[in-house]
Amino acid sequence: MTALSELLKKSRKIVIKIGSNVLSSDNGTVNREVMRDIADQVNSLMNSGKQVIIVSSGAGICGAGAIDRWSRRDDMNYKQALCAIGQVELMMAYKEYFAVHGINVGQMLLTRDDFTDNQRNLHIRNTLFTMVDEGVVPIINENDSVSVEEIKIGDNDTLAAAAASLWNADILIMLSDIDGVFDKDPKYNKDARLIEEIYDPDSLLENIDARGKSDFGTGGIITKIEAAKRARKYYIPTVLMNGRKRSIIIEAAEGKAKGTAFLCP
Repeated sequence: MTALSELLKKSRKIVIKIGSNVLSSDNGTVNREVMRDIADQVNSLMNSGKQVIIVSSGAGICGAGAIDRWSRRDDMNYKQALCAIGQVELMMAYKEYFAVHGINVGQMLLTRDDFTDNQRNLHIRNTLFTMVDEGVVPIINENDSVSVEEIKIGDNDTLAAAAASLWNADILIMLSDIDGVFDKDPKYNKDARLIEEIYDPDSLLENIDARGKSDFGTGGIITKIEAAKRARKYYIPTVLMNGRKRSIIIEAAEGKAKGTAFLCP
């Protein structure tokens, strides 16, 4: 049994972060096949006795798909409007695919202030525990339509790590459009090597090529490593896998798929 499969099998409280590039097709529209597969996997995890919280990007993509004529606008007001429109589309899609399994979803839109205020922290925690206890899957996203620099969390990798620590999760799974952490960018280097186990994320950036970020998201490999470091402070291991691959979480738990596991001491 690999370290990755062992982590996934023994973890009960799971936070799954889904990146924008996972949810988008090549032309920038929502990849509904991937969303359906994620809902299927979460249903399988819940049927095996696990609890799941989702941190999902993709509101901007959904907004651009719904209002095509705005998709090339760079103005921040348009971007925030796209996120407001797209968040509705995103939640409707999640509702549709989870409803197939008789699972309800609940939306939580958060900003940085929600994590720095003790009273808000308590309310978030209580709401998460209540929804999960009732068999509802919380879908968390940053409140992009109102977030400005002063209250912006920054990216959903950071948000996922914050949610995982607040909920006392057993594991943080980050689904991206790459198989894990490589010593070089695998998109441009055929000889790039997948690093399957990481014990010292602090020194990792000195030994890998961490340039580049996703086409639709705000983060790259650096933000994922930083998120893993944040989760590690609370003894929460992090796993990075390719969310575009069908049944990736289930396959990895069975030792049939690979990824990168950030292990705790």
